[in-house]
Amino acid sequence: MTAMVRPESQPPDPPGTPESSASPASVAEAQLAQRNLIAFNRALTRWGSRGSLEEGGGAVLCAGGSWIPVVANGAYRSDDGLEPALLLARADAFFGSLARGFSVKVRSGGEDEDLRAACIEAGLDPFGEGTPEMICRAPLPAVPIPEGLSVRWVDDEDGVADFVAVNAQAYGTYGMPPEVLGDLFDNTAQLLPDDDAHIVVARRDGEPIATAMTFETLGTASLQWVGTVPTARAGGLGALVTTLTTNLAFERGATSCTLQASPMGAPLYRDLGYETIWHYAEYVRWPRPPAA
Repeated sequence: MTAMVRPESQPPDPPGTPESSASPASVAEAQLAQRNLIAFNRALTRWGSRGSLEEGGGAVLCAGGSWIPVVANGAYRSDDGLEPALLLARADAFFGSLARGFSVKVRSGGEDEDLRAACIEAGLDPFGEGTPEMICRAPLPAVPIPEGLSVRWVDDEDGVADFVAVNAQAYGTYGMPPEVLGDLFDNTAQLLPDDDAHIVVARRDGEPIATAMTFETLGTASLQWVGTVPTARAGGLGALVTTLTTNLAFERGATSCTLQASPMGAPLYRDLGYETIWHYAEYVRWPRPPAA
């Protein structure tokens, strides 16, 4: 199994930085964005054959199809009043029973400061520099499809395989092991009929080179797994698939579309019209080696 590269641990951007306060979200927008994130991770537990879910009492513990703590295994509060120490204790027991680690996302708006303190007290490691949570409140201007490129909405297993192949290359840039994407989306019998999830793939000469997913819930939507293969970057493909999936979400009735931006993706999303409304800091419990 390929090891994931761990970035240098450092504190995330503090609340109130100019970027994080550039476009404050309404209370309703903030709640919908957080609920969509939880709903997407809940869905991941169905789309991977090794997924597992435990929820109740204000906690949602989502184990996707992969072992990797970041992206695939997350502990969330569906009730912000849940004592964070209780959330972490339940997460340690649940993910420990699966021989996995897990991650906890902490919002920079102040509502999760008790959770941040509990993560630090419990010895979870800060991961990365903080992830922008970005929002789009209206459809984006159409992007023309370049000559020689074809785009198709995924409706079969071959399309899912192309989505997986593109993102395995795209997120390999960040040190993600290549098997993670396949493990997360190997239960196509659950993924393909899911009317909340829509995937687009762009191809050149029959080869998949860019992709994105949109996920809808509670009248809003989010973009997930936007990726371009390294050899096709800087050609506007990220803007194309982002625009297609964003606008599909609005066509289907979403009032907003959110995303958690990667370092390479954030400038592209800003240029298209997405705005940063807060940052997520991430704290990780790394998998513990089995007892001797």
